[in-house]
Amino acid sequence: MAILLVTHSKDNQAPLSVARALEARGERVYRFDTDLFPTQLQLALDEGGGGRLSGPAGPLELSDVTAVWYRRNSTGAAIPQDMDPQLRQPSVEESRRLVFGMMAALGVFQLDALEVVRRAEHKPLQLRLARELGLEVPRTVMTNDPEAVRAFAASCPSGVVTKMMSSFAVYDERGKEQVVFTTPLKPEELEDLEGLDLCPMTFQERLTKAVELRVTVVGERVMAAAIDSQALPRAREDWRREGVTLVDAWTPYTLPEPVQARVLGLMDALGLNYGAFDFIVTPEGRHVFLEVNPSGEFMWLMRNPGLPIDEALADVLTGRAPRRLGPKPPARG
Repeated sequence: MAILLVTHSKDNQAPLSVARALEARGERVYRFDTDLFPTQLQLALDEGGGGRLSGPAGPLELSDVTAVWYRRNSTGAAIPQDMDPQLRQPSVEESRRLVFGMMAALGVFQLDALEVVRRAEHKPLQLRLARELGLEVPRTVMTNDPEAVRAFAASCPSGVVTKMMSSFAVYDERGKEQVVFTTPLKPEELEDLEGLDLCPMTFQERLTKAVELRVTVVGERVMAAAIDSQALPRAREDWRREGVTLVDAWTPYTLPEPVQARVLGLMDALGLNYGAFDFIVTPEGRHVFLEVNPSGEFMWLMRNPGLPIDEALADVLTGRAPRRLGPKPPARG
């Protein structure tokens, strides 16, 4: 029997940490580095969902898999970039379809199933469900209409911030990564929004912050940490701008019971067994939900303030802790 960890070879220490926790529980762990497929790893799948994986970690009979941790995917990354695009694109797509098809056909518990993750990633859905469950959310408009942005900004006396629904980076002429952060929208910038006709953006009311929270939920276990993002000027709108500087400044945080109950309700509604939540805590003590990332990082929180996220993941993957087996309609809060 084995637990399948689906990731890629350039991932951080998270898969190793979870693998150690699983092995400490007597489990065999098989790491599937998807970037090695199909060039260095072989997969044979039959019409019944059975088959075999063979690669650097040795062979794995798919009938031995008891659970899957789906963390990252880079299938086809090693297919030569100089390959004819008319051939490379379908090669990558066929490879992805076989990998995802294998996971769908396994018929075992997955943390979390691809279709559940994809649904949960939709930010408009997150905000609607969170609001229905009684979580406070910022006033928001997601649009490519400049006039809608100007009307929204006029209704927000404390100002507006802009962000993207997806996480990505752009690279300058020297190849240096430039991450797209949450950014305040200046009044003069409201007059120049023509780029929206090429790419819609998200606009939210600007909130005053006391601290920001990262709330990691694994199964029914809620683990919260706080950061004083206002301590550094560049971090005030988005703590990630000073993420390296602040990495040792995270502290444990006790989430109020009503907020914790609503967080678990949102996990139920999305059908997630893992979620990384971002909250703002205002000076008045309001807890404002921003988003939940169904694949968010967590290693820095294990180092400081020492949240046992790997242990919690291992408990759910082995069935020692409760699991969610799919989305449930939200109980209105």
